[in-house]
Formats: sequence, structure tokens, C-alpha cells
Amino acid sequence: MTLHAPLLIDIAGHALTDSDRQRLAHPIVGGLTLFGRNWRDRAQLSALCAEIKAVREDLLITVDHEGGRVQRFRTDDFTPLPPMAAFGELWLSGAGDGDAAMRAVNAATAAGYVLGAELRACGVDLSFAPVLDLDHVGNSVIGNRAFGRDPRVVGLLAQALMHGMRQAGMANCGKHFPGHGHVQGDTHHEIPRDPRSLKAILADDAQPYAWLSASLSAVMPAHVIYPKVDRRPAGFSARWLQDVLRDRLGFTGAVFSDDLGMAAAREIEGRPVSFGEAALAALTAGCDMVLLCNQSVVDGGQPIDEAIEALSRAAVQGDWQPSPASDERRRALLPSGPAMPWDELMVSARYMHALSLLP
Repeated sequence: MTLHAPLLIDIAGHALTDSDRQRLAHPIVGGLTLFGRNWRDRAQLSALCAEIKAVREDLLITVDHEGGRVQRFRTDDFTPLPPMAAFGELWLSGAGDGDAAMRAVNAATAAGYVLGAELRACGVDLSFAPVLDLDHVGNSVIGNRAFGRDPRVVGLLAQALMHGMRQAGMANCGKHFPGHGHVQGDTHHEIPRDPRSLKAILADDAQPYAWLSASLSAVMPAHVIYPKVDRRPAGFSARWLQDVLRDRLGFTGAVFSDDLGMAAAREIEGRPVSFGEAALAALTAGCDMVLLCNQSVVDGGQPIDEAIEALSRAAVQGDWQPSPASDERRRALLPSGPAMPWDELMVSARYMHALSLLP
């Protein structure tokens, strides 16, 4: 049993290589994130997930599979899920009597069940969903990935989606704390800055995290700087992760960093940082797990090996203290019961009813 396995990595292809197995077996590695390049069809995905679990049963297999334009698996009978904005639009489509809002809640629950059940039938443990960002007009990065602009609507629809995921035996991860929707920049390429005060953010974009603090299994912070709160992006900020998220909002679940391969994670307080330095900064700030994505295709995965070495060395030298509590939070995200096999799922009454409710 590992003391603390905080690093989630990626792999390059449809099956594990010997290098992949060696990396996944390392006690610093706690799981991996799948991408479109890891998908050919359901049989291949199921075989890949079984290969991963054969290396270590406790490895957490994750994916960004929200619906809309962020859905890694779309073919071979996977359901094309609507963007989350479709549920918000359904909510607003009524005459003010509440009927449309309740239909939207029911549809979001159905979507969460379809999302979770299909992924679990192929061996995936967790999707990084739901998006809790607010749809401030003009943000092309978030846009229709958000349920809407009103934090109350976002909170209730996200709660419904999470309920559906739980029905399928899957945990959840709200993102991107404390809110990515107000900024225009894309964190894949730059570090956006949100000039608002802490009071303004807590009264608006961060409200879903307060309202759902007892429901969220995990949270992923934004690679966004909120300069009136901290000079560091939220994912590297103890002010955001410990003082606000843990202490003020009472969140007790797991905290993932966003991808440390993004441009917004390669610089802290104006200084370029290595993947290892970024990982240590995120863990020290309060993250339980750190994601290093799309690096298996760079120099044969050398950036992953360097990050594993950096974290291992930091632990040995005392520069980083592994946390058994963090690893317990990671393990809590693993499904606790068996998944329904695909063929059984396709003819189950709950699944067929859920499909009929999607907008």
C-alpha cells in the first residue's frame, strides 16, 4: 500500500507499454488520465482499463468526459451527451411556474447516470465533472460547458448531475475553483487574471462550491490568478485551497490540480518552473493529487520520469511530506461496487429511461 500517490500521468496509445507499466507501478503514481488518443472502441478501452488495474488495483482511472465539446469517447455506441448549457436552457424555457426547472433537474440527473454508467461499464473510475463555472458572456474557453450564469441554477443542476453519477457508482469533481468563467484567457496558453475582490468572487462564481461542499467528492482549482487574493494561481495558492476552500467553505474531499502541462502552470510568481517544481508547489499549497497530462508523447515520456524523480527525491530529502490523508481521499474516489456490464446496461430500464430524458 502506498503512503501517498499524488501523481496522475498519461499514456500515449491504445495499450500499455513496458515504460507505462513501470511508471504506473511507481508508488508516487496514483492513477492516470485518458485522452482521445487512448480510444479506438469499447473493447479496446475495456482491455486497456483492465491492463491498468492489473498493474495496481488502486490506480485511479480518470477522464475529462463532460458532454458537449469535452467528451473523449463518442463512437461505438457511447452516447453523445449535450453540453451543460442545454440543461440551463431547458430550465429557462418555462413560463415561470417551475415545471421547466424540475424537468431540467431530472434531465441533468439522467445525463449524470448515462455519463457515469457508460464510463464505468468500460472500466473508467472517474470523470472530471461537473463544470461549476458561470457562463459570463464572451468566455470561449468555458462557454456552453457551463450550466448557465446564475450560480443558483448552476448549483442545483450540478447537484442533479452528481446525483446521477452517484447512481452509476461514480464520484465527481467540480471545476474550476473558485471560478474560470469571468476571465477571457485560455490557461492552456497563458495565465488569465481575474481582478475582482475575494468578496465579489465568493458572492458569485464561488457560490456553487459553498452550496455543494457536502456533496462534492473532489474539486479542481483553476490556473487563474486572482491578484486581490493571492499572487499565485488558485491551484498553487494555500490562501485559496486551505483558507478559503477548506476552512471557510468547509470542503473535506479531494483536491486535484489542473494539468501541470498547461502554460498557466509553468510559471509561478513570474518564475518559470519545472514539472517537478510545479507539482511540489501544488501539493504544498493543498492539492492532494497533481495531473501531468500529454507528456507521454514528449521525448518518450521523459517529463513524466523527471516529475516522478523530483517528487521521490523531495520525499526522501524532506522537502515534501507525503500525506496519508491525501491518499485516503484519492482512494475514496475509486468505485466501491461493481459496474453494470455494457450489454446489460443497454437494456436496463433505468438507462433507457435516462436516455429518453436527455435534451
